Amino acid sequence: MRLSLRFILPLVVVLGAIAYAVAPLVDDLTLKWFVRDLDIRTKLITAAVQEPLAEAMTADLSQRVRQQRIEATFSRLIQDERLFAIGYCDATGHFAYRTVTLPRDIACRAPGLPPEESGRVHHFAGGSLHVAMNPVVVDGTRVGELVIVHDMSFVERRSADTRKYIFWLFTGIGLVIALVTVVIAEISWRGWVAGMKALIRGQLLAQNPEPRARELKPLARDLEALVQDLQTERRLRDESQMSWVPETLRTILRQDLKGDEILIVSNREPYIHVRRGERLEVLRPASGLVTALEPVMRACSGTWIAHGAGDADREVVDARDHVRVPPENPSYQIRRVWLTKEEEAGYYYGFANEGLWPLCHIAHTRPVFRASDWEHYRAVNKRFADTVVSESRTPNPIVLVQDYHFALLPRMIREQLPEATIITFWHIPWPNPEAFGVCPWREELLAGLLGSSILGFHTQFHCNNFFDTVDRYLEARVDRETFTISYGGEPTEVHRYPISIEWPLKGLADQPPVPECRRAIRDALGLPADAKLGVGVDRLDYTKGILERFAAIERFLEMEPSWVGRLAFVQIAAPSRSSIDEYQSLDARVRAAAQRINDRFPSPGCKPIVLKIEHHDAERVYTYYRAADFCFVSSLHDGMNLVAKEFVATREDERGVLILSQFAGAARELPEALIVNPYDTEQCAAAVRDALAMPPDEQRARMRSMRGLLQEFNVYRWAGKMLLDAARMRNRRKLAGGRPAPAAASTARGT
Repeated sequence: MRLSLRFILPLVVVLGAIAYAVAPLVDDLTLKWFVRDLDIRTKLITAAVQEPLAEAMTADLSQRVRQQRIEATFSRLIQDERLFAIGYCDATGHFAYRTVTLPRDIACRAPGLPPEESGRVHHFAGGSLHVAMNPVVVDGTRVGELVIVHDMSFVERRSADTRKYIFWLFTGIGLVIALVTVVIAEISWRGWVAGMKALIRGQLLAQNPEPRARELKPLARDLEALVQDLQTERRLRDESQMSWVPETLRTILRQDLKGDEILIVSNREPYIHVRRGERLEVLRPASGLVTALEPVMRACSGTWIAHGAGDADREVVDARDHVRVPPENPSYQIRRVWLTKEEEAGYYYGFANEGLWPLCHIAHTRPVFRASDWEHYRAVNKRFADTVVSESRTPNPIVLVQDYHFALLPRMIREQLPEATIITFWHIPWPNPEAFGVCPWREELLAGLLGSSILGFHTQFHCNNFFDTVDRYLEARVDRETFTISYGGEPTEVHRYPISIEWPLKGLADQPPVPECRRAIRDALGLPADAKLGVGVDRLDYTKGILERFAAIERFLEMEPSWVGRLAFVQIAAPSRSSIDEYQSLDARVRAAAQRINDRFPSPGCKPIVLKIEHHDAERVYTYYRAADFCFVSSLHDGMNLVAKEFVATREDERGVLILSQFAGAARELPEALIVNPYDTEQCAAAVRDALAMPPDEQRARMRSMRGLLQEFNVYRWAGKMLLDAARMRNRRKLAGGRPAPAAASTARGT
């Protein structure tokens, strides 16, 4: 003990001196790191706003409209808590636009000076600011500069934390060294060396022949647990600090996946070519799946494999059935797969949409299963699997399989490309085991899905249902602690990845200000200027609760007859699967309900229900969202429902109310909406009343909270989480020598 004290006391003095000397160096390095990160962040922000800003500056607009567009763009940017101010310098070196928070002593650079390589730190009485000036270029010509100012107060807080951590680090080092000194005094040199060698090699200490090495087993377990905790904490911290934009996905591909090949497989294609007389048109289908994945493919490039359903699709493909998209700026390619009318009827309309769709959506519609439909479903899945193999340039691509049309596809791909990383995302709910057990081919579907490396659902509830279903019907090892199912010797990780939308929405920059949208829509519908407007946007599907929504509007007008002639509810319903009897019946019932309510509450200038059963492009739908006083989403059962998120994303004015069904996955992420049970007509009618009476301040508080969540948890983060998990899995496989490696525990999935 005396020897230990003689060693420990000088050690403590030396470590204290080192800590005192190291702290300023760490502060300086921390500042340089954060300045570098802020430089990168300002370039990303400039790249993100370059196009809308350039369009606003060069477009033939009045000064007022141009001012409103640029101010709207700046207002969205400075919602970031670290972004302090922003301004725009024109080519003469003067501020054309600036936010009120931009300090007056920050001036534009003189014209002709070369651009700065990095930002500078600006000190003032309240603290420090990082000021960066990045050029705005249009057609190769520099038309001005974007001045981006970040608040650096967080750097001082991090530096204080760092000094504290350094103190505790050296304190811990001292204690560990003291412990090692005591251990060395008690353990023989040979036993210690043998134990440490075993620990470094990752061997079990119980296998070491030295008896004293067993004493290191508790230390080994503690060190292993500590390393796992630190790795998990670091990974989660890094993800939370990432700015999720398309460039983030490119960075993940370049750094984490080393440019690995990515293929997407879905039934619906992101662009459809149709013939309108002599004119060829390109349509973008109104689909939540396409809305979510198309920006991902723009960011990552690669190949999208889909069913070619347009009547002019064959006219534009090359000899290998490829076409480059988007038409205005090609960045990836579609590989079209052709189906006969019989195959489409059996695989798509039959098994997928008369069988699996009602089976998974508990909406009181009986699923229909036919052996002939099953044969078509299996044959089409096999054709898509063969297409994936033929399109793959490497033996280990990353394949993103989308939705219930391809439940058999992962296993079929796995049999031909055993090294592939297959991520399957199920966009609709997964039912409980009793409901799923109705399907005659339940075991085949489950086995097909478990060919995936990673299987994703919108919510943890759906993940739990899938675990229960596999546990009920397959001989598989279900490990809920590590979110893993082992079937046939290969593990499948099952996680939740709540899908989201672009931020900001593509095309939103072209929208006129909200007051103009309100006026234009009311004029187009022939409504009084002071009329209140509700909106619902859906496919014409029995799971969306359109009839229940109409019943709520009817009940509200019964309770509040003074609103007759002052409230119009616009229902936009895109026709869908019209060849199926259930959908034909729904179309007739929706039209009849709207007519009955309008006849019951007649008003010459303001009908209660304005029904539009027709396709609308995204920009027109956004205009309706911006014009509405509330949006009503009344899904009877839904995976996520991106309409709710799109409505929130279009309202930069922070006004409007979202009424949201508790049975939509979005309700778990947007609790600030008015959450309702769509089967409870009284509750829904009361929610309509509350939406119309909600004060502006409360609307603003709710909308601001929801918009903040969507900005952080956008579609790029959804895709990035899956790609990061794929990178982790591929790296673990390499370390295991190419063999499937056991899954590690994971926390906070899909957040």
